Amino acid sequence: MTLTVPSTVVAAGVVCWRMTGGKARVLLVHRANRGDISLPKGKLEPRESLPEAAVRETLEETGLAVTLGAPLGETEYPLPTGRDKIVHYWAAEATEAAIAASNFVPSFEVTSTEWVTLKAARAMLSYERDRELIDRFAARVENDTLRTFAVVALRHGKAVPASSWNGPDSTRPLEHAGIEEARAAARAIAAYRPTKLISSTAARCISTIEPLATMLWLDVKATAAISQDAHEDGVANVHRVISKRVAKRDTAVLCSHGPVLPEIIDEIAACAGSPRGAELRHASSLATGDFAVVHLSVADPTAGIVAVEVHSPASF
Repeated sequence: MTLTVPSTVVAAGVVCWRMTGGKARVLLVHRANRGDISLPKGKLEPRESLPEAAVRETLEETGLAVTLGAPLGETEYPLPTGRDKIVHYWAAEATEAAIAASNFVPSFEVTSTEWVTLKAARAMLSYERDRELIDRFAARVENDTLRTFAVVALRHGKAVPASSWNGPDSTRPLEHAGIEEARAAARAIAAYRPTKLISSTAARCISTIEPLATMLWLDVKATAAISQDAHEDGVANVHRVISKRVAKRDTAVLCSHGPVLPEIIDEIAACAGSPRGAELRHASSLATGDFAVVHLSVADPTAGIVAVEVHSPASF
């Protein structure tokens, strides 16, 4: 007899936070249909990325439009059906503007929301797994790495092969699959609300970042400093681009090429004072359309990388 292994249910959520009187408070949701108190979260919709789902579920359950900060890890537990469930979490600050604009309406699923201290959250949450998340969050508060910004390294989408292209390499366009990768990446990266978009001057990079620019109403700055041609000619200036972004302390996206990505990641690590371990090596070995999000502390970007995450449109 052949047994079918139950598939895993994948979900995403946030520890939504705000500072009140110098103390961090987190948002809890009261769920009448389950009779519990937990954190905003929900299952992914078809072809939806984890970052998209985290932001969407938070808006639907709390009325708050949030920007994702650094990831807090995952929780995993069995469901009554026998399937396993894994929930990916991020820290997400609720700005005063977002709170003022909140349109929360009680529903059968979420009857109310409540801002509480970390001590109160530990006492009120129904599940030990959620209390462990609060402990991870508290560690960020204690070491002043709660408020973060990110440098997003995006590899261009799948392009027309060089062997079948007659023009200069820098003019190779995206294939249809690359266009779809660019659109999927844009939807996911938008969850981090970047304020600066930078691209290699190559057509395939500019086309990859354009859907994100359109979505966020941002301009794209094209520069040869992170282009493959400049890299191969030994005249790229990745250090200048990265050091400027780290100094600005706002979230930026750099769309570049496979051979240039390791240097981009190395420069981020150097600026942050972090060693280049396995996690960063993984972040610098991206397939077409993939992106890595490297989170740094706003308080002190040189104090080490707070977290690294890698996402692939192929998995959405």
